[in-house]
Amino acid sequence: MTELITGNDETTQDMAPTESDSASAGDASGLMPVVAIVGRPNVGKSTLFNRLAGQRRAVVADEAGTTRDRIILPVEGITRRFFLVDTGGISLEDGEPLWSKVYEQVRAALADADVIIFLTDAIDGLQPADSEIADSIRKLGTPIITVVNKNEGERRRFATTEFFGLGLGEPIAISAIRGEGIDDLLNMVEDLLPPGSDEKLDTNVLRLAIVGRPNVGKSSLLNAITGEDRAIVHDAPGTTRDSVDSWVSFEDQPLMLIDTAGIRKRGHIEPGPEKFSALRSLQAIERCNVAILVIDAEEIATSQDIHVAGYVLESYHSMVVAINKWDLAGEYGLNGAEVVKDVRKRLHWAPYVPIHFISALTGEGIPALLRTAQELYTEQATQVSEAALNTALMEALAKHPPPSQGRRHLRLFRGEQKHIHPLTFTVYVNSPEMVHFSYQRYLMNTIRTTFHIRRVPVRLEFRKGGKKRKT
Repeated sequence: MTELITGNDETTQDMAPTESDSASAGDASGLMPVVAIVGRPNVGKSTLFNRLAGQRRAVVADEAGTTRDRIILPVEGITRRFFLVDTGGISLEDGEPLWSKVYEQVRAALADADVIIFLTDAIDGLQPADSEIADSIRKLGTPIITVVNKNEGERRRFATTEFFGLGLGEPIAISAIRGEGIDDLLNMVEDLLPPGSDEKLDTNVLRLAIVGRPNVGKSSLLNAITGEDRAIVHDAPGTTRDSVDSWVSFEDQPLMLIDTAGIRKRGHIEPGPEKFSALRSLQAIERCNVAILVIDAEEIATSQDIHVAGYVLESYHSMVVAINKWDLAGEYGLNGAEVVKDVRKRLHWAPYVPIHFISALTGEGIPALLRTAQELYTEQATQVSEAALNTALMEALAKHPPPSQGRRHLRLFRGEQKHIHPLTFTVYVNSPEMVHFSYQRYLMNTIRTTFHIRRVPVRLEFRKGGKKRKT
């Protein structure tokens, strides 16, 4: 592995030139698996999507992000975690082959899927369109689960048998609107997922994702860090379609760089494969432990930039903002302090995020940017003993008891640290639904202040449970 040679030490927001040699490439496993829902319109895909997306999500965050595009969401299953993709209805028009519609509208989602949920309708029964869709997706060679929705009554369950005729195995009956059969479906999905594909990544290596909207210089930054043209750089947005992993050594420490396709704001996504291009960027975000959000100095903190920031922080990964093309700041008439103020205002829900000024073209600021990423990675590895955590929580409880609801009182039993990368703490209480948002924030701030967690997100969960059993 060839070392990346850096300049002198810099402060957090200084601009410093970098010199770099080439570094050897590397691959990385650990992509979170993908489950795609397909089917004709009005069979309940959105209802099932929302039902699965809301399944077992007992996480309470202290950072409010932007609304995630509802077409792709990470889902906590029974024992596995995966991306769930809603492909939208496959509409049929007279005289137009089905596969042309499927290929243009959902091919990216289906190509990336590890399991396909083929949703049908018990009320409508088996339709010719269902048979056409089945014939089309069968060609992909991806495991398929035929799901017959709207089975709210016993009488409708008999309609399930006719779907054996699709030749895709035994159909499963569910009611997405009532939540019936959802656990059975999740078990089937998880049985078909590739083994180990969602195992935890090695937390001993900094995995750095370079993210941002299209055409802000992400690939140029990757090339500047590695010292060679690993990613094609072109001034047309959307050039990078897949993630590109590169191993480099920075100041004697290995790190993996993950370049991604640009994430567009929902209203700017073009029909066809572009509609699902954000999936691979989201996968890259899930694989990283620190993300560099690249922002174009010519267009500071656009709504698209904030949209991407929301994706990163909703995944509880650390983020550093890189204002690219700062070598042109004079030409643009920009003032550093004013730019920082503007970005902070737009990212008011994440005031702790570091900001750097860089130039992927000249190498200015890149060493300082990478040092900050390493510092965030180290902070994410903060270990808190259970005794220290519980002492802090009990002191916080004594200073500011939680508000009661009538005769009901919230009781905090204990807390424990669940994970690093991302930092995750679980607090066991008698009634999680009684934990008001303001009290969540109070406890979160207590944890941050007590254990000096300043610049990384923290995941705080509230679960029902009593005192820890002695073994």
